[in-house]
Amino acid sequence: MAARLVKRCACLLREAAHLAPAGPPAGRLSLASVARKTLTSSATSPSSHFPASLSQHLEKEPVTTPYPERQEVDELIEKATGPEELLGLLAGGHSLRQNQAALALIRLSRLLAERPADKASLVQDARFQQLLQLVNSQITAVWHGTLVKLLRSLYTLPLPASSKELQSVEQEVRWRLRRLKFKHLAFLAESSAAHMQERGSQELLAELLLNLERRWVEIEDGRTLVALLTKAGSLSEPLMNHLEDKHVLSRARSGAVSDLCNVLLAFARLNFRPEQEDAFFELVHEKLGSQLADLEPALQVDVLWALCVLQQARASELQAVLRPELHAQFLGDRSPRGQSTLQKLLHINATARLEHPEYKGPLLPASALDPGPPGPERKVTPLQKELQETLKGLLGAAERGRFSVATQYGWVLDAEVLLDAEGQFLPLRDFVAPHLAPPSGDQLPPPPPRAKRLAFLRWEFPNFASRTKDLLGRFALARRHVLAAGFLVVDVPYYEWLELRSEWQKAAYLKDKMRKSVAEELAK
Repeated sequence: MAARLVKRCACLLREAAHLAPAGPPAGRLSLASVARKTLTSSATSPSSHFPASLSQHLEKEPVTTPYPERQEVDELIEKATGPEELLGLLAGGHSLRQNQAALALIRLSRLLAERPADKASLVQDARFQQLLQLVNSQITAVWHGTLVKLLRSLYTLPLPASSKELQSVEQEVRWRLRRLKFKHLAFLAESSAAHMQERGSQELLAELLLNLERRWVEIEDGRTLVALLTKAGSLSEPLMNHLEDKHVLSRARSGAVSDLCNVLLAFARLNFRPEQEDAFFELVHEKLGSQLADLEPALQVDVLWALCVLQQARASELQAVLRPELHAQFLGDRSPRGQSTLQKLLHINATARLEHPEYKGPLLPASALDPGPPGPERKVTPLQKELQETLKGLLGAAERGRFSVATQYGWVLDAEVLLDAEGQFLPLRDFVAPHLAPPSGDQLPPPPPRAKRLAFLRWEFPNFASRTKDLLGRFALARRHVLAAGFLVVDVPYYEWLELRSEWQKAAYLKDKMRKSVAEELAK
């Protein structure tokens, strides 16, 4: 509306200057006077004071509204119950304009959410590709609210990261970020931030977080606050600090337990402690003390796992989750969610064993500590491959090291070595290994006196909080547990490894890291 008003004023000024009577040259003041009179007259009686041409121009100017009238195709998009109905609009003589093509894609993604098996075949459908191209050609005319929903919908469809249509929508969102309402930014963070991470859209994610950090004062309701804490706070410590200022503590007192659980999980993901740490966690224990057992079992595990990450778990809470009645339902669950919950139970069990010496039980049964048959191999990262190759070269013999070591604490070590008092590698298979899952070599002797077990832990880019060198909560917990289990930790962060160019530099780096770990232990 403001742009339209300025445009109309400029038109009136030009018309006034053109119609001004001949006479001495008029300065800015006289022109402004004519313009002011023109604008004032138009508000009272344009037909009586303006020349006919200007009067007719204003009367004939079409009146536009920001939202066009609903058309039949809008109804068809909303009421569609299957992908064929939407794809058929292109061949049914309907002209999809502005938002309509984008709305059709959004509706299509919702329908396919109920039919995941149809997603792969959809990408090969020529009509779907035509719809994508139509949206791409109209992207600048798509409204803000529809645009952010469109991006979320495209992320849920099986489009390759190289899709030019997806990249076009991402670029359009980047260009509009500063003009979007805060509710649109919050929607992007809640619905799309995780997808941006997975697909490597780091520039868009960074700009989204930056805009949220700058405009956090616009948060007006508790739901938005909790959603941002959960979905975006863990990606940005400055944003998390701002969201806390928005005290978290006062909202936690009056909010529902489910909201408190979401806040706690967000804090754990980032390994974040609020400013009023003692008061906040006292409130958490007070509320959970009476309601923890009433939560859904998997949520009980999630909440206690978060308390373990933040070093706030109490013995009574550990007992509540490690009791057989609760954990038994997850031991045989091979679904992805069941396996995730079981792994968190292993971490909780390890916390009880390693960080709570006064804890008397219960604990998980020995059978639960064995991970069972390995799942599908994850893709080996360049850092993982180079670290193993370099370390194998240093060891000289295979029996001097273990790689991808599954432990009974729920963590996998990148590598493990054993050094004697002189700093020489020892054959691992000659000594008991109680940390393995299952434990190995019960009949073997322990390592010789003053021997040191070293665990190599690589830290990739996603293991750190956004734009920091601070480990996210999950990985900070892993490091604590490995140390508590008696290992010396050799950290190999990606940002240090990337500085090493030659094989000689990489080998020297690992040797220096091992020496420093041993020296720090001896200095204690």
